[in-house]
Formats: sequence, structure tokens, C-alpha cells
Amino acid sequence: MGAFDFLVILIFSLIVLGVGITFSREKDLKGFFAGGGAVPWGMSGLSLFMGFFSAGTFVVWGAIAYEYGAVAIAIQWTMCIAGFLVGKFIVDKWHKTGAVTVAEYLRFRFDGDTQKVFTYLFLLMSFAYTGAFLYPVAKIISVSLDASIYTCILVLGVFMILYTTLGGLKAVMVTDVLQFVILLSAIIIVIPLALNYVDGVDNFVKNSPEGFFGLVNKQYTPLFLLSFGVYNSIFIGGNWAYVQRYTSVSTPKAAKKVAYLFGGLYIFSPILWMLPPMIYKVVDPNLSGLEIEGAYLLMCQKVLPEGMLGLMIGGMLYATASSVNGSLNISAAVITNDIVLKLKPNLSDKQKIQVARMATIFCGVFAIGVALLVPSVGGIVNVVLSISAVTGTSLYAPPIWSLFSDRLGKSQIIKITIASLLINVLLKILPMVIDWEGLSRAIEMLIGVVVPFTLLAINEMIQMSKNSMVSHQVNEIAKRREEVVETAGTNAFSLKVMSYSLFAVCVLFFGIALTGEDGWTWLVGIGVIIAILAYSLLKKAKNVIKEEKEMVVS
Repeated sequence: MGAFDFLVILIFSLIVLGVGITFSREKDLKGFFAGGGAVPWGMSGLSLFMGFFSAGTFVVWGAIAYEYGAVAIAIQWTMCIAGFLVGKFIVDKWHKTGAVTVAEYLRFRFDGDTQKVFTYLFLLMSFAYTGAFLYPVAKIISVSLDASIYTCILVLGVFMILYTTLGGLKAVMVTDVLQFVILLSAIIIVIPLALNYVDGVDNFVKNSPEGFFGLVNKQYTPLFLLSFGVYNSIFIGGNWAYVQRYTSVSTPKAAKKVAYLFGGLYIFSPILWMLPPMIYKVVDPNLSGLEIEGAYLLMCQKVLPEGMLGLMIGGMLYATASSVNGSLNISAAVITNDIVLKLKPNLSDKQKIQVARMATIFCGVFAIGVALLVPSVGGIVNVVLSISAVTGTSLYAPPIWSLFSDRLGKSQIIKITIASLLINVLLKILPMVIDWEGLSRAIEMLIGVVVPFTLLAINEMIQMSKNSMVSHQVNEIAKRREEVVETAGTNAFSLKVMSYSLFAVCVLFFGIALTGEDGWTWLVGIGVIIAILAYSLLKKAKNVIKEEKEMVVS
């Protein structure tokens, strides 16, 4: 990278940090953790997409795309299907509970003991997920600067802790939208330049390995895709950080739109994101080991001129960081709402915000420790897929089941969750202690899905035979929803911040275009589109403020 690339990354970093500082004025936990219950559904949907997509797209799925080809696209298309299924059947259920967090719902639906068990389990798993998410961010910078991966983890971890601590959920969501705009813009430039680098589409196809464009292979079989699709439906529908995206909008209908937007974006985005590392297979087919995790960025380094490379790296950096930010926010919410405030319920609003920020720092430090361990356990692909298989469905399926069934009681949900986790963990560690090569990736994922669902179905049939129903605080949940709706409304301030941030990004695009490097016409055109989008958001924010004033007068 050249000096101009570093300047672009620095400017974009200042824009992101500025958003966090802008939202540092949050005075209560509802605003810090749930955006006041009135985040626009489009913003929340893009944030859900960026939070999920950026967890490993460039490094995890990029590595698979380089090694195996189009199978990486097929894997991500399961996320598209999952998004539509979640939007159709699950998200409105979460929204109608009125809970800010899943832990809060568990207290209403079951009791405090159940909430505590799931809170501790979630925090344990969340630290692992967050650490795994932090690693790809550091990997991007490590490849760019040829620097130590461990140094990058420490520096970036501290920056993200600072950013999330300042602004809370709305800061995370606004920067998610910025990252989406930048990455979509940059990828439009990267793909034609990359194809031109390998002398066109025909030459790319001709020089690709045999079977490179197949949607399945021996390791990622149709059975794996089916299991992974079910897992994604549960993960997107039950992960505590993602549920927060559904509960932070004002209505159940808006919550559905959040999930549908997520699913819609995953129709075309896997093709766009996976083409650069696939093309790099033709450029350099000899990457091995952990080197393949850098294939995406290596392609960008080959074709992007100075300035544009910095823009792409900045977008990749903060898009991947989005998952860390979202996970830190929800983990801090759980510690603050469901642990600290239970011990000290009489804290002032100012003290509660201080606790929330301290909790964010604590979670961030723990996540840094986990990320430092990733290289020693086989790289990020192994870590992400193993964590998914072992924990995802076991932890998130039982609470989702309870949204639909009144037959799942306190003791059953705890026993089923813990039993599922133990079985899956046992199957993961057995190869380490006995002479056994272990399960294939497809079977491992399938068992991770089947075990909890089988236990839940057996319990349901047993309770049906007994005609047993579990009483829970439905009235309390309904009351909670009424309280949330009373405070809900379109967040004009968030729209204004997003608008001004997009204007700043537009100026950045025009500044890079002034260098006259290849692709400058694309940058000018994209900059104009971003400016139009920014203006429309600003106009909408002003109209909302005007409407609210008219309502007050009337």
C-alpha cells in the first residue's frame, strides 16, 4: 500500500469514530442497547446483513472460494433462504414479546433461573464468536501491511472497544450502512479490473481448476448445505445480537422487512463477494495453509490503484469489524441488564451507562484473548465452522421453540440445551483422545442441527401425551410491548447522522477520483449516486422532524 492508501484509511477511520462520538450522548440503556426501539427498518436490515456477512466473508468464505470455487457461493445462498424463512415465521414473534434482549424474554417466559443459565451460556459462546470475528479484521490488516497478526489483533481490538463503548447500537448500525455502501461501490470496480487482469472471463474459466464452478464437492456436500441452511435459519432467528435488530424497530411488520432485506441482499451478494478470490486462484494457484485466508485482499492489491485500494481495505476492515461491534454491544447489554442491574437495581441512568461501557470494555478484552488463539487452532475456517456446528442450534433453537410452544417448561429448556451442547462438544473432542479421525464436516453440522431438534420434538410429544401446558407471564410480555410502542417512532437524528456521513464518504470518492488513476470515472459516478442517497436521507429526516412538530402543535 502507498501513502495515499493510508491517508484514505485514516480519513474513513475518523468518519467511523466520529459517528461513535456523535452517538455518545445516549443517556439511557434503551437508547444505548436498542436504539430507542425506533431504528428505521432499512438501517436495521443493512446492519443485520453487514453484521452477519462480514463475520467471515472476506477471510472465511474467501478462503473457501479460493480453494474450492463456487461452492463458497452455494454455502452463502443458504443464508438467503434462511433470511426469508426467519422473516416469514420468527421475527414478528420476537418483536411482539417486547423484550430488549433474549435474556429479558427468557425471564418473562420462564423465570430468573432460566435467564441466568442462558445468560452465562450465551456470554461464554459470545466471547468465542467475537474473538473469531476479530481475527479476520486483523488478518486483512496483517496481509496489507505485512505485519504481525498478533499486533494487528491488539491494536484493532482496542479501537473497536473504544468505538462501540462510545456510541452503542445506533452507532454500530449507522456505520454498518456506510460500510455497505462503500463495499458495494468498491466491488463494482474490483470485479472488472480483476477479470481484465486475467484476460477476460473466458480465460478465467479456461484456467480454473476442474470442478471449480461446481456448487458442491466431497467436503461441502448437499447434506452439508441442507444442514448449514437449517443452522443459519436458527442462528439468524435466534442469535441474541441479531434478535436485537428485530426488536430495535417500531413494529412487527418492520421487523419482517429487516429479515426480508437480509435475504434479498444474499441473492446476489455471494456472487459479487466471491469472484475476486476465485479469480486470484488463476493468478496464483500456489497459496497454502493460512495463506489462503488472504486471497481476497491479494487480488485487490493486484488490480486496485493507490487510493482505491485504501478505500477497499477500509470498507473490508470496518465491515468485518461490524460483527465484533454488534457482538460487543449485545454482550455488554446482557451483562448490564441481566447481571449487574439484578444485583444493583437502584443505579442512576448515568451510572447504568457507565456500567454498560465498562461491560463493553470487559467483553472486548476477552474477545482479544480469544482472537489471539485462532492461529494456533488451525485458522479461522476451522474455528467458525466448528463453533457453528457445536453451539449454534443447541443454544438458539430452544428459545425459538418456546415462542411457538406452551409445552416447553423451565426444566426442559435447560436440560435440552445443556444436553445438546454436551453431546456436540463430546463428538468434537473425542478424536483428540482416541484413535478416530472424527466426523466429516457435513455430518458434524448435521448432528449439531439434529440433536437439539430431536430432543425438543421428543419433549413436545411427551408433554402432549400428558396434556401439559406451561403457564407464563403473557400479560407481562404484552405490557412490555405496549411500553416499547409508546416510545417508538422514526429516528430522525440517526438519519441525519447517516446522511452527513455519506456526504463525507462522497467527498472521499471524489478526492480519490482526482488522482486520475484507472477507474476514476467509476468513482465519480458512484460518488454522485452516494450524494443523491445522502440528500434523500437528509430530506427525509427533516420531513420527520417537521411532522413531529406538527403533531405536537395539533
